[in-house]
Amino acid sequence: MSDLEKGKKAAQVLMQKVPHIIPHKERVVLFRKYVNNEKEILGLTESACASPQSTLITVHRSRIVEDGYQQLSMLPPQSLKGVIRVKFINEQGLDEAGIDQDGVFKEFLEETIKKVFDPSLNLFRATSEERLFPSPTSNIHENHLSLFEFVGKMLGKAVYEGIVVDVPFASFFLSQVLGHTHSALYSSIDELPSLDPELYKSLTYIKHYVGDLRELDLTFSIDEDCMGQLVTHELVPGGKAIPVTGENKISYIHLMAHFRMHVQIHDQTNAFLRGFRSIVNPDWLTMFSTPELQRLISGDNTPVDLVDLRKHTKYFGGFHNNHRVINWLWDVLEKDFSQEEHRMFLKFVTSCSKPPLLGFAHLEPAFSIRCVEVSDDQDTGDTVGSVLRGFFTIRKKDPVNRLPTSSTCFNLLKLPNYQKKSTLREKLRYAIACNTGFELS
Repeated sequence: MSDLEKGKKAAQVLMQKVPHIIPHKERVVLFRKYVNNEKEILGLTESACASPQSTLITVHRSRIVEDGYQQLSMLPPQSLKGVIRVKFINEQGLDEAGIDQDGVFKEFLEETIKKVFDPSLNLFRATSEERLFPSPTSNIHENHLSLFEFVGKMLGKAVYEGIVVDVPFASFFLSQVLGHTHSALYSSIDELPSLDPELYKSLTYIKHYVGDLRELDLTFSIDEDCMGQLVTHELVPGGKAIPVTGENKISYIHLMAHFRMHVQIHDQTNAFLRGFRSIVNPDWLTMFSTPELQRLISGDNTPVDLVDLRKHTKYFGGFHNNHRVINWLWDVLEKDFSQEEHRMFLKFVTSCSKPPLLGFAHLEPAFSIRCVEVSDDQDTGDTVGSVLRGFFTIRKKDPVNRLPTSSTCFNLLKLPNYQKKSTLREKLRYAIACNTGFELS
């Protein structure tokens, strides 16, 4: 590992060829070290520079993607790798508090990613298994390739900063991110099921068809409905006039798979990769497989380790590790909630249902729980006053009708000082099921 950390070429080549000789967790640690070393070299850390470079952007709540795109898309990669400070403007046109807090950028990044990957925007589509890939018809947006490059930069920034996001990608697209499609061993047909299982079945049927394929009236072309118009794409020059036969069917099958997964979204994929790789050095990713890259993006698909989460939890507003309500909370989570409810709870408080790859010690900001008073309708944050008020007035009223809420940008659970364990169980279960967040109280 020491040779790899120092960047020795022979060790790096070995890692690229046989990465699994090193456990996955150690490779993730190595990736984080690559990032931190680069930040030191670029002067983006406090230890490397007394005043690390930062960029301030102003974002309207109603125009998160538009404002972010306008202010960040043209920034050089070094600026995007540095600190980005966000000032939110609320629906009333007023400045929101929190400009200098890291959680505000996390919220901006999560909200941006949530919106740009929403299939309704038609930058990305979802497979039948709800896995995302670039939309072939994204050109309905006039500047769609610039948007793809921006999206690549934003996802790259999330990976660079270790912010896990719930964005499940189709495996064939992740293979393109990793550059596997340039390998001599790569075959498009092998990954086609991750995009279009029905087409894969049809092509498999053609492969094993024993009759005269001319009877199926197929040619080396594909018809596509583009916004109400039928467009014909030729798989090879003059393909419309070339019938599929028993002699050329294997070529047809591979060309069809290649068209669906590469040709059709070539420009979109290249724009995305241009943005992503401007933030994350592609050489750093060669030590990961396709599923491992998904884990790097979205966290570990493992049960939530409640012991680890509690170990790295901070408390405010009068709560502490041995407080009655806190003991109830961990007891309810451990004994009464299912693993699925654990994931729902984690999504409720952090916006991602999967834990960080290296454990909750690496969750940024750290998970925290704050006691909220019944009269706390205006959330003023964890000021000294609110903490002291929490200590002295924590028993003021019975908050039996109040729900737990969360502030995912700060990985914060706002928990009323319930008087009964059963009330806490009922209210928390309802809150995470509805994912109420800020909306209900």
